[in-house]
Amino acid sequence: MRYFIYLVIGIFFGIIMFKSEAASWFRIYEMFQFGSFHMYGIMGSALVLGVIGVQLIKRKNIKPFDGSEMSLTPKNKSVPRYLIGGIIFGLGWALAGACPGPMYVLAGAGYASILIVIFGAIAGTFLYGLVKGRLPH
Repeated sequence: MRYFIYLVIGIFFGIIMFKSEAASWFRIYEMFQFGSFHMYGIMGSALVLGVIGVQLIKRKNIKPFDGSEMSLTPKNKSVPRYLIGGIIFGLGWALAGACPGPMYVLAGAGYASILIVIFGAIAGTFLYGLVKGRLPH
């Protein structure tokens, strides 16, 4: 039943992403050209809601659905890690015209060519998993 709830939430999120044009290549292009506030407004709203959500989780000590213990601990904040990762993510986003969330929305909307991008993203994630232990911290 829990997976069904996640599926419904994911479908609802995908519909919102598609209807708000957050998965539109043209909207993403406008954003990178500073031609429209549309995408910045969507991302800013998500950021504010995310910060509020994390603060609520921390202050109310909210547990996961399955009742297990979970803590929000800070990550290693080394500069090279985020700089290199951000550059790779940004290049992929610019080349594909979509970040990971909209990739699946576009696949669900019937844009078959995005499957090549999804394959590349999954292959890149797998490759990172293979070399993660050998990378500098």
